[in-house]
Amino acid sequence: MHIAAAPQITLIIAAALGLLNVWLGARVVRARTSHKVSLGYGEVPGMEARCRAHANFNEYVPMALILMGLIEMNVGTSRWLWGIGALLVVARVLHPFGMDRPMPNPYRAAGVILTFVTLLCLIVWAILISYGFGH
Repeated sequence: MHIAAAPQITLIIAAALGLLNVWLGARVVRARTSHKVSLGYGEVPGMEARCRAHANFNEYVPMALILMGLIEMNVGTSRWLWGIGALLVVARVLHPFGMDRPMPNPYRAAGVILTFVTLLCLIVWAILISYGFGH
């Protein structure tokens, strides 16, 4: 039985984002533990923002990784895909730092905008591939 190799670009970007997800989760666990909050946000300043930053990450990143993997399986290694993946990592690093600050702030705005831009680029690219373009 032959097992196909995982798309390398997506694999590396997923690993980087996986580390970021662990860090985001650890921030929530650390705050919950130190303030003895089992569920919810308690009265802890910043707890809701940390929980939402972690949840927001898990709401957007899986779709981006699915699209990246499918695109890479169709087009192979691509500098464009590296760029989009790197941009997604930067976006997802900026977002939680912005969530820790009062609004408005450039970190959160940049994180949101860059996340949406990367997703839209991946969506358009996937559509183009499905219609025979974008290779």
